[in-house]
Amino acid sequence: MGKLTDLPNIGAVLAEKLSAAGVETPSDLKDLGSVEALRRVRRTSEEDRPCLSMLCALEGAIRGVRWYSIPENERSQLWLRYRSHLDQGTSVTDE
Repeated sequence: MGKLTDLPNIGAVLAEKLSAAGVETPSDLKDLGSVEALRRVRRTSEEDRPCLSMLCALEGAIRGVRWYSIPENERSQLWLRYRSHLDQGTSVTDE
């Protein structure tokens, strides 16, 4: 199963935020996807708002690459997807 910190881009602080949001394992993260995982982190951390960097870190962790290896256009698309779900108030898993 492994630990979240075994994934690229996931340090102790981000792993703690994920855990507080109910994302305990790499498998949990992969099943949810980066956008939904970030939405859950956002709901648990009012003072520390998620950002594009965190979203790309999560996506990179899922892909097994460093975040900066994700092409810029894909990073932008991820952010737009995240923002659209926030604006609509829907879960990514509702799709």
